[in-house]
Amino acid sequence: MNSKKVRSADGGDVPQPDTNDLRGRQSVRATFKLSSRAIGALSIVAVHLGIKQKSLFDHLIEDAHSLNLIAKELAAEDFRALERVQKTFVISRRTLNCLEDISRQFNTPRDALVEYSIQRLLPVIEREREKHRSRKALLKEIEEHLEKGQTLLALSRDQLGEEDPVTGWLDSAMADFEHACRNIEDFVEKGDVIEDF
Repeated sequence: MNSKKVRSADGGDVPQPDTNDLRGRQSVRATFKLSSRAIGALSIVAVHLGIKQKSLFDHLIEDAHSLNLIAKELAAEDFRALERVQKTFVISRRTLNCLEDISRQFNTPRDALVEYSIQRLLPVIEREREKHRSRKALLKEIEEHLEKGQTLLALSRDQLGEEDPVTGWLDSAMADFEHACRNIEDFVEKGDVIEDF
């Protein structure tokens, strides 16, 4: 970090951003040959967890410690045996530099480092798949409760009338519950992709 400072409104010194650090955050395009499973894993985790693919890619590759371990243990013949396709990603310049440095240091293909870094997401996908199954089971119960609540609301309208405060409170609660139920249904439907991975 650059040691130059500027004055803040209250008279204190505030460090200035370092130009090298800012350049490292620039987005660049990089093309890799990866297995369709790795490409799918990156995409599924990004969509399912609501993380930008670039952020996820940067997080995986900028973890120099893990990248070093992968490079040391990489079995090149296993990687060459994989059926791979070309895919271009938007990543940070810092991520690309880190990847290229470790690739040179260990004489390891960049594509292999990326492939095995992405494979670290597989346990995350498995955990999310289990959570998704639980969400689906809960959704069935939530929908049953919604039906019961709507039946109670109809009963309240019939017995107490539309203008009764109890009917009003129940109507408001049911509207909120129905809205939540629709959001949960949408979330579960979007997450169904994880079951087929």
